[in-house]
Amino acid sequence: MPTAAVTPPPPPWHKAPHHLTAYLFLALSMSLVGGYVALSKPLVAALPVFLLAWLRFGIGGLAMLHWLKKPADEAPMTAATKKWLFLESLLGNFLFSICMLYGVSMTSAVSAGMIMASIPAAVALMSWAFLRERIGLRVWAAVACAALGMGLLAFSKSEAEAASSSNALLGNLLVFGAVLCEAAYAVIGKKLTHALNPKRISALINLWGFVLMTPLGLAMALRFDFFAVASGTWLLLLFYALAASVWTVWLWMTGLKKSPPRRAASSP
Repeated sequence: MPTAAVTPPPPPWHKAPHHLTAYLFLALSMSLVGGYVALSKPLVAALPVFLLAWLRFGIGGLAMLHWLKKPADEAPMTAATKKWLFLESLLGNFLFSICMLYGVSMTSAVSAGMIMASIPAAVALMSWAFLRERIGLRVWAAVACAALGMGLLAFSKSEAEAASSSNALLGNLLVFGAVLCEAAYAVIGKKLTHALNPKRISALINLWGFVLMTPLGLAMALRFDFFAVASGTWLLLLFYALAASVWTVWLWMTGLKKSPPRRAASSP
């Protein structure tokens, strides 16, 4: 009696195309984060931090108004989902923006970029601690490299930072606080992608960010001279708002929907 042919398993490198697309989205999101962190340096020099963050959420909200509508095939939000949405915005939008913008204003863009590069390692550690996800040897090696880089940065001083080392140190600590907020944002985001689509998550957490920042941002706006800001700064603000509130969030949530946080943490 002839036996049925056994199909050999696919080679280890073979993965579904949507997994590769997810990793690409995650990598693009991280690249944009690095870009807008550097660009935020001239923005915090021209605009107060709370006003800058408020305008960011306002511009992002206008760009994503059509994403707020509930899709027909989406289940109603539970109380738990609403709680995670608020926490996602509180950590990943409100506190992240405050820590990152104030931190960048006190330290150099290079130092801030190097610290922000530790986000994947922080995501991996939080996924291991809170989601009980396994971390492979390569990811642990990446975490060790991130820690080594932070240590080297802590013992190095540029000429610009030497004059105000206390401010630079506080700035670096605030940027690292932003890293922890972003890592929590990634872990919580994985939970949200099980209940909502990436576009709606992006719009809802941005809306919460706008609400949380409005009292502080409006207070700054009432006594700020908008006409003193150069036209090039407004164009830079437009790019920053779209990159930080729309593009990076949508890319990250779309990538997370197809890959666990520990994979997100080890994406290129």
